[in-house]
Amino acid sequence: MAELWYQRPASGWNEALPVGNGRMGAMVYGRSDAELLQLNEDSVWYGGPQNRLPEDALENLSRLRELIRQGAHKEAEKLVGRAFFATPHSQRHYEPLGTLSLELGHPFDQVENYRRSLDLSEGIAHVQYECDGTRFHRQIIASHPDNVLAIRVQASQRTEFLVRLSRLSELEYETNEFLDDLVADAESITMHVTPGGEGSNRASCRVTIRCEDDNQEPGQIERVGKAFVVRSKDALIVIAAQTTYRCTDTDRSTMVDSGSALANSADDLWNRHVTDYQALYGRLELELSPSATDIPTDQRLQNQRDPGLIALYLHYSRYLLISCSRAGKEDASDYVLPATLQGIWNPSFHPPWGCRYTLNINLQMNYWSANVGNLAECEQPLFALLERLAVTGAETALKMYGCRGWMVHHNTDLWADTAPTDRWMPATLWPVAGAWLCTHVWEAFRYSGDKEFLARMLPVLRGCVEFLLDFLVDDASGQYKVTCPSLSPENTFRDANGEEGVLCEGSAIDTQLVRAILKDFISALDELDISDDDLLSGVHDTLCRLPPLQIGSAGQLQEWMADYEEVEPGHRHVSHLWALHPGNGIDPDTTPDLAVACSVTLQRRQSSGGGHTGWSRAWLLNLHARLRDAEACAEHLERLLADSTLPNLLDTHPPFQIDGNFGGGAGILEMLVQSHENGIIRLLPACPVEWRTGWLRGVRARGGFTLEFAWKDGNITGPVIVQSDLGLVAVFLYPIGGDIVRNVVEGSGVIVLHDEDG
Repeated sequence: MAELWYQRPASGWNEALPVGNGRMGAMVYGRSDAELLQLNEDSVWYGGPQNRLPEDALENLSRLRELIRQGAHKEAEKLVGRAFFATPHSQRHYEPLGTLSLELGHPFDQVENYRRSLDLSEGIAHVQYECDGTRFHRQIIASHPDNVLAIRVQASQRTEFLVRLSRLSELEYETNEFLDDLVADAESITMHVTPGGEGSNRASCRVTIRCEDDNQEPGQIERVGKAFVVRSKDALIVIAAQTTYRCTDTDRSTMVDSGSALANSADDLWNRHVTDYQALYGRLELELSPSATDIPTDQRLQNQRDPGLIALYLHYSRYLLISCSRAGKEDASDYVLPATLQGIWNPSFHPPWGCRYTLNINLQMNYWSANVGNLAECEQPLFALLERLAVTGAETALKMYGCRGWMVHHNTDLWADTAPTDRWMPATLWPVAGAWLCTHVWEAFRYSGDKEFLARMLPVLRGCVEFLLDFLVDDASGQYKVTCPSLSPENTFRDANGEEGVLCEGSAIDTQLVRAILKDFISALDELDISDDDLLSGVHDTLCRLPPLQIGSAGQLQEWMADYEEVEPGHRHVSHLWALHPGNGIDPDTTPDLAVACSVTLQRRQSSGGGHTGWSRAWLLNLHARLRDAEACAEHLERLLADSTLPNLLDTHPPFQIDGNFGGGAGILEMLVQSHENGIIRLLPACPVEWRTGWLRGVRARGGFTLEFAWKDGNITGPVIVQSDLGLVAVFLYPIGGDIVRNVVEGSGVIVLHDEDG
């Protein structure tokens, strides 16, 4: 059983344990005196949709491009600040739903045999202890099939506790409550919430309590003011929440959700949750030995010779994705939301970076492990967002850049806002974030072969291509097509004259993204047997005119078209290595010179302090895995756990950002299986010597393959079992006895490549 466990309650949010059903979430503190659950619902955001488009951008676009080409950095930035930044400059931000407290009255210094845990195999948080001879056990679930959070409070004899609902900030000493009202009846408390700002989603949160005691000694529930006193050996608390984002009558919806859940016994409610959760979680298993499961998780973080902790980290990454990003019902796909910077677990009314969707790597990284980790359904909310961005982004493309199609800058929010966000020159005016998002379409298809999905997303992909074809301009030589304005996300260069700048023509990541999307579009049309699309000639012409990647004077891959000096050599972004990972345009075998240049770039970054945030360390892990550098991968995993992981195993930027968890999980799988080259699947391409013994089942590879294999001391042992869904040809490369074995797979069904006899 994979679990996180602790010997003390959480002293703060960074130690609490998350539960979630994709839409609703809670951070469970596990306290014995006054239990605290910090609640979230993914559509509780400040304010409604805004019209923030800069009105004078288009008429100043040609002048901006001229200034950029002249190298007039400060004049270009001044023009951007006046004509291209949006007003208001900020998009909407995510807010907490509320706080639920259970006043139990068991001081921790009087508690014995305390244990707090999160069972990843069943998706259940547990709190267990003894006090004054009574045994207590609380279980908390976030049920996707029943659309509620649920708490079961059990004791060996009748106990008494108080239930309160409120809406407080994460600062526990603060007394401000951010709610409209509380309404209590005989069995429930309903809290009404209206986040600030015009047009915000109004929310209802309903807490209902039922005693599960037997008839001989029935429990009692007494309403006292707007709280409940519960006297029971076995009590069930159900939390339902809805906002006007998904329904018009939130009170009725929460009543229906609660009533439907409570139509089940507590045991049935738990069984329904576990069955639904395990249908996703149980698809993949990783075992690494040895594994110090007898040591509390916060203490395991101090031990860097515990391969089992790496497996636990991967399992936790998958648990988090299931918990914060679930596909919706067939009739409500427009209303599912992807994971934010913090998944769904935001405690603050002033969250860092608005707890929005940041599109210059962070949202994309959230889904790096979805397909390889056998959780493709969990990526569906990302595609639902893409479809909405293609609508809102059409106006932005036309009014700001005079282009067809659609685009989005480096951020978006609940309302699919596509205008520039904030007023930070190194990030705000980046018009190709939509291209990066669209690469996920073809990637998903490479795993699934689902032509119905591809046909559904083709208009989105096509609109992105339309924008790029219109947006690209000739460079000064007239030879190449480049993006302009362009930048390399969040980085700054110093030109040959010693002037610092941000805006440029054709940054390396822009060129890589454009090339990838145009190729994806051609591939998508081929798969769908479409040969007469009127964009095709322009796509082929543009592909021939994109500038090549260049190697700089230090042997590094250039981040800009000119060999500029970096103002911050240890910068957290390594955007110019996109083609190495998550793209597939650079490979040690097919483009060895560029792969070496990427290695030089990584060495330069790391020697100057790169990887100092959790998500950037996770990116470095994936990049080194693509270079098949097992030793470097092991080092980055060690640093990720030691420097960028909170006691509850959540990633910290700092502060908490969930992308590092997802990127780290993807990196672990990338070390064990790689399939980014067409038709080539590598096993153990970057497996470190510390992972002496291991077993992996259920990992996915591009081409519709599901794999199972074991290894010892760097060599495959036992059978390599391949489930081929699409019947495609693949070449498997894996180590046996110190040599790389090559095996070709063709056909559908279960195929065994290797057995004990070799």
